[in-house]
Amino acid sequence: MSPPVMVRVAHRYSAPAERVFDAWLTPSQASRFLFATRTGNVMQCEINPVVGGGFVVTDRRPLADGDESVFDVVHRGNYVTIERPRLIVFDFLVASYSDETTRVRLDFAAQGANASELTLTHELGDHNEAQAMEDATRKGWAQMLANLERELFPKRVGFL
Repeated sequence: MSPPVMVRVAHRYSAPAERVFDAWLTPSQASRFLFATRTGNVMQCEINPVVGGGFVVTDRRPLADGDESVFDVVHRGNYVTIERPRLIVFDFLVASYSDETTRVRLDFAAQGANASELTLTHELGDHNEAQAMEDATRKGWAQMLANLERELFPKRVGFL
């Protein structure tokens, strides 16, 4: 048996850790970056931000480029730990892609009064499917963290 596949991505923000943390638990903000894709539309974003609560985010995506057919990707999470403003841990499932529940950990670290770093760690498991999903998962989370930057600062142009 191989060791569990761990995906780790980090992003620095010119915003306090509290502001970055709160964006993950506020539906009006989360719906603009959480599982949002370039070609999809977030149709549902429900968040119950308490330990034992959870979230459901549904993203409607085209089946293929130029295709008018769509499918809904439902992302579900159950909160295991919420410690504002430094830690969120949730069990995660995207049934469209896997029937395995995985664990995601978000560590928020202050980098001064108006800066912070978010480190996301996703334990995909030790099965073959986890290894096959590693690169796409890393790219997806990295894009989501970049999208969060745009959500926190919607009027900035060319920030990267």
